Amino acid sequence: MSGNTPDNRYSRQTMLPEIGIEGQRRLSAATVAIIGLGGLGSAAATYLTGAGVGRIILVDGDTVSLSNLQRQVLYTEASVGAPKAPAASRRLASQSSETRFDVIATNLTEANADSIIAVCDIIIDCTDNYAARYLIDDVCARHGRPWVYGSIGATYGQLAVFNHRRRVRYADLFTDREALCAMPRLTTGVVGVVPGVIGTLEASEAIKIIAGFGVVLDGRLFTIDFKSMQTLIIEI
Repeated sequence: MSGNTPDNRYSRQTMLPEIGIEGQRRLSAATVAIIGLGGLGSAAATYLTGAGVGRIILVDGDTVSLSNLQRQVLYTEASVGAPKAPAASRRLASQSSETRFDVIATNLTEANADSIIAVCDIIIDCTDNYAARYLIDDVCARHGRPWVYGSIGATYGQLAVFNHRRRVRYADLFTDREALCAMPRLTTGVVGVVPGVIGTLEASEAIKIIAGFGVVLDGRLFTIDFKSMQTLIIEI
């Protein structure tokens, strides 16, 4: 971690009493996995890197397509056709040499989930399907790890923290696992800023948990409609 000089990388954080030197030390010592490196993951990874998280595990088996560029801000036209995880790592490494990036260029599976999640302090869900989220939920519960859930639609988003102090699970919110996992995956439209905002909020929740300040969405669901800017927090 950089020293606490007035112009150091993290000075605008360490001057905050909520974070300070100790909070920054915790961020520097933390390991975070970001599962999915699309629109949500692009924003979450960018701000967690900027905040000084010491180790970020980047998990995604997809490649960059031209249609991704409307919302997946980690990538450029030169990235089209490249595997997302290595491309994201290169972009993030240029942002900060103080964060270690582990690249896993495959999707999260039953075979690799335990080894990834067990070494993390917190997991950020930036996936786009129910099966992956139930898998994260199961493995986080098994290893006692909190995770931040984010989901988006055309002009709306939602956010929650699961398996934190209240031990509320994703399965407590979405109880019909078999039916949800059987639903076909559809390609739908989305305003590009929507995953950017929700992914940034996911990073915010992770920073609060790691540094130890603020009120976390622990077992609570936050929703936002970007057309009306109406928000709601629901106790799960």
